[in-house]
Amino acid sequence: MATFLKRNNRWRVQIRRTGYPSITKTFAAKADAQAWARDKERQIDRGELPTNHHELKAITVGDLLQRYRDTITPKKRGQQSERYMLGTIASHPLSQVHLSRLKPADIAQYRDERARSVTPSSVLRELAILSHMFTLAMKDWGIPLASNPVTLISKPAPNKARDRRLEEGELERLEAALSKVRNPYIKPAFFFAIHTGMRRGELLSLTWANVDLTNRTAYLPLTKNGHSRTVPLSGNAIDVLKELSSRSDTRVFPITANALRLAWERVRERADIDDLHWHDLRHEAVSRFFELGLSVPEVSLISGHKDARMLARYTHLKAEDVAKKLNLQQYSLYSDIIT
Repeated sequence: MATFLKRNNRWRVQIRRTGYPSITKTFAAKADAQAWARDKERQIDRGELPTNHHELKAITVGDLLQRYRDTITPKKRGQQSERYMLGTIASHPLSQVHLSRLKPADIAQYRDERARSVTPSSVLRELAILSHMFTLAMKDWGIPLASNPVTLISKPAPNKARDRRLEEGELERLEAALSKVRNPYIKPAFFFAIHTGMRRGELLSLTWANVDLTNRTAYLPLTKNGHSRTVPLSGNAIDVLKELSSRSDTRVFPITANALRLAWERVRERADIDDLHWHDLRHEAVSRFFELGLSVPEVSLISGHKDARMLARYTHLKAEDVAKKLNLQQYSLYSDIIT
């Protein structure tokens, strides 16, 4: 922060900022002193001025990435995917930059280069990791960075939320393609996903010990948001489970995520359907729950969404189905009036 002191009709300005040497200059006019101070503070914010901490010269971004990977990532549920992202960042020239020379422009260059090969959402996730890392470095690791460089650059706009649902005839084509799959768990997994709205990881981790066919529930001890959840099951979901209950496996769907991914790609190709992700089945399921007339709290209980705004992202009702429901209600009301 700049301080101004008038001596002998001249203005002395001094700028002190953590991580940088004190800067002092004298001016005849206060306005000139203020303009100079603003310019220097902007240079500090942009990381354009050298620091006075020798330890920053001995530490690279890669050193911080390694510490983050070893101490922070193991505590996260998504540590496998995060390790992959950290490896991607570590392979970039950004990791070789010493903290004493690190500028927001370096982060911006990384952002722009990554944007040429991955989606904006992927870039945002990587920047979020970097930002968290720099914040921890300053607050918990005793690294004398003047600021978090990630917070000083603009971020790419996130991808538009997907609203893909099954179109007319696609379910029949998928069912025909699924019937030709040799793996006996792929077809049941597909229909169980549509009838429950479970995420792929939740579905694949479900064990028979956590299935209660009598009370028609499935217990998920650990979900994406870190909380457990008991999912009420429809008759269709129960039918899928009964077909599999004679098997002796511990898990309901004893297949790997990669096996499911590869099988799903072959099914889509065989059904001649483009741009339908496995996660879109969750969109389909949640939308169907609403079309059945379930309330927001009821759907949230099934899907596990804690925020109604997030739930809205996965909810894409078909206008024609809502129109039928509205007209049915209108006809019922009209009948009551005339009778």
